[in-house]
Amino acid sequence: MFRLAHLSDPHVGPLPRPQLRQLMSKRLTGWINWQRSRREAHDMALLATLVADLRAQHPTHIACTGDTCNIGLPSEWATSRVFLEGLGDPEHVSFVPGNHDAYVPGALEGLLREVGPWTRSDDGSERVFPFLRRYGSIALIGLSSAIPTMPFIASGRIGRQQMMAAEHLLRDLGEDESCFRIVLIHHPPHVGGTSAGRNLKDARAFEAMIARVGAELVLHGHNHVGSVAHLPGPRGLMPVVGAPSASAGSGTATHRAGYHLFEINQTEAGFTIRAERRGLKPDGSFGSLGLLSLTPHTLAEDS
Repeated sequence: MFRLAHLSDPHVGPLPRPQLRQLMSKRLTGWINWQRSRREAHDMALLATLVADLRAQHPTHIACTGDTCNIGLPSEWATSRVFLEGLGDPEHVSFVPGNHDAYVPGALEGLLREVGPWTRSDDGSERVFPFLRRYGSIALIGLSSAIPTMPFIASGRIGRQQMMAAEHLLRDLGEDESCFRIVLIHHPPHVGGTSAGRNLKDARAFEAMIARVGAELVLHGHNHVGSVAHLPGPRGLMPVVGAPSASAGSGTATHRAGYHLFEINQTEAGFTIRAERRGLKPDGSFGSLGLLSLTPHTLAEDS
């Protein structure tokens, strides 16, 4: 059995005070937004509780789909590394970046220099997307949708070159029916996955690519809400599962801090998958919130 824990959007704080010159960019609006609301929305004590619960489940691997940073300050890069170290060593933890990690030009490159080992492919390369990590019959394919954008824009893009590389990789892996392919990306990769200005700009191209070569599971973040959608692939509908923010202290049941725990088993007939939601309960305790249904149009509510 392969146990995969998926968390996203921890927005690790507290946010260090930036220098004046560092605010002469999109960071200014991000800093104001943090001071007005986001520092209250993201609870670091709750994030620590979530990480402790996650590690207590003894997952085989942990996937973090971006936004460890808030406004891409250099001081946040080291903080992100410390957070990933708290999740586990790079052999057991994978990371793909989000839009807040690429908040301004140069921010993504700085972050990836710090956290490169958590993006390492089986061939030894780091900071190159897509990356491939194999664990027996399980293949993790990491994509980067992180790009710098204008103020009040949080969109992403995979790009033609990365999309082509991902298609070749997924096609080659798909030739082995005993391989379970899991795609990691920050932005919802499907058309309509989020609003304009926050969406993946080449979502339609991603959908077309997946329709040609397929995958068994896609995991993303960005929306700060637990969700299940589906995309057609060569072997049928494929679940696309979004995780909430790992540090959100309020909101509805699917918005509060949580993560997903997947158990993947290989049988003679193929693969089976069990998906559990774990997170903050209405009474303030932390634990299981029930099972996710990965069948179309269904998301299990609190048990």
